[in-house]
Amino acid sequence: MALNLHITLKHLLIDDVPQIGLKFYANSTVEILIKELEDVKWSKEFTMFYIRNTKANLDAIFKLFKGVAWIDTKYFFEKTRAKNLDETFDSSWVYKRNRHENYKFCPESYLQKLELKKYANNTVKTYVSCFESFINYYNDQDINTLDENDIRNYLEYLIKTERSDSYINQAVNSIKFYYETVLGLPNRFYSIERPRKSKKLPVVLSKPEVLSIISNANNLKHKCIISLLYSAGLRRSELLNLKLTDIESKRMLIKVRDAKGNKDRYTILSEKVLEDLREYYKQYRPTNYLFEGQNKEQYSANSVGKVVSNTAKQAGIKIPVTAHTLRHSFATHLLEAGTDIRYIQLLLGHNSTKTTEIYTHVAQNSFSSIKNPLDL
Repeated sequence: MALNLHITLKHLLIDDVPQIGLKFYANSTVEILIKELEDVKWSKEFTMFYIRNTKANLDAIFKLFKGVAWIDTKYFFEKTRAKNLDETFDSSWVYKRNRHENYKFCPESYLQKLELKKYANNTVKTYVSCFESFINYYNDQDINTLDENDIRNYLEYLIKTERSDSYINQAVNSIKFYYETVLGLPNRFYSIERPRKSKKLPVVLSKPEVLSIISNANNLKHKCIISLLYSAGLRRSELLNLKLTDIESKRMLIKVRDAKGNKDRYTILSEKVLEDLREYYKQYRPTNYLFEGQNKEQYSANSVGKVVSNTAKQAGIKIPVTAHTLRHSFATHLLEAGTDIRYIQLLLGHNSTKTTEIYTHVAQNSFSSIKNPLDL
């Protein structure tokens, strides 16, 4: 049964006491039921009902509204960005940087909390960079005294300087992490608005364009990188994390470890790519990771990006091409070839087919049966 009513749970801190906030659109049924909760109260400040944050009260909420309203917990139960990667937390780069006069560095407590939460090193760099930009915007102020208006003014500044929606969202995440996670103030910036997510269609290349990019690779290593990104539908980080043992040639599969969402999965291995990989191994002799730099360290994300974009330019592709463009093309070409969308979902590592369905909007066969009105 579909539930039309829904209640969003929020973390609130009222008079230094953790509370469960219950946010919902005005509805008499929900309001009557909510008042059956023991010691439930109304907050004018947050415009919602709230109840003491205890396991018993949380259980009571689910029990009371079972079959009546959907309980949305996406803001209540913490989602970790931790990744169980074979990597050691590294914040040494923070202290190795040149300290410019009057430049505020990220607080030590911020880095400690990121380490305790086991955030991936790439996420740490993003958070530190965004948060330092924020605290240096208010260089002459104590960051612990800033309020919601200060945050909004900073976000307006980012908008005026034409920072992307993605960057602004990352900035909000980094700021909220400090006040809500490091300082433990869960509703300090409760009502900060975020940019609406834009629904852009993926950029997709034609099959001849992909083949042209592969054929224009400068060397066998670059050819294997581009071919794998496309033929296996890999994210750039997934390609970089591939180890020699992840290429399972007997089963013609590639094991993708610790992918987005801390999930392992398998994707398909091309026979043509396998031939190139065997020749590549003879020439380059990687020792641990499939793709390594000159000193046998893991190949860098920046290098992969340059390999893809520069080779695409050499192939005469006019639009910007990234590693993700090749992943989008992989999914779209499979869909056009009649592959079941559920299989594509598994190969890409999507949690739901809803994410994968975006490719139906760009697949050529989605429009092939439609007669253009000019040609009727």
